[in-house]
Amino acid sequence: QVQLVESGGGLVQPGGSLRLSCTASRSIVSLNRMGWYRAAPGKERELVARITSGGTTGYVDSVKGRFTISRDNPKNTVYLQMNNLKPEDTAVYYCYARDVQFREYWGQGTQVTVSS
Repeated sequence: QVQLVESGGGLVQPGGSLRLSCTASRSIVSLNRMGWYRAAPGKERELVARITSGGTTGYVDSVKGRFTISRDNPKNTVYLQMNNLKPEDTAVYYCYARDVQFREYWGQGTQVTVSS
């Protein structure tokens, strides 16, 4: 069993930046896939960014060039650096992980609000 805890959400103006953190209760080395999802009001949950244990990353088109996902294995933490934020980025962001046995883990979510 793995617990994921997110932090770093908040209110920011358009064009601003936030960095989300997801810290796991155990080593993330065995979590072969981790990422960030978001759920905007009235919209389907979407995968924003993902990173494999080997460091391969992927992003939804709408955030390419603005968001960066990274991992710090000694800290058991995955980050999502969000730059040049837009109002349409407003959503609850969830950390996600999957292990080699295809068990899935979710964080509780952190609210990101982009508004002037």
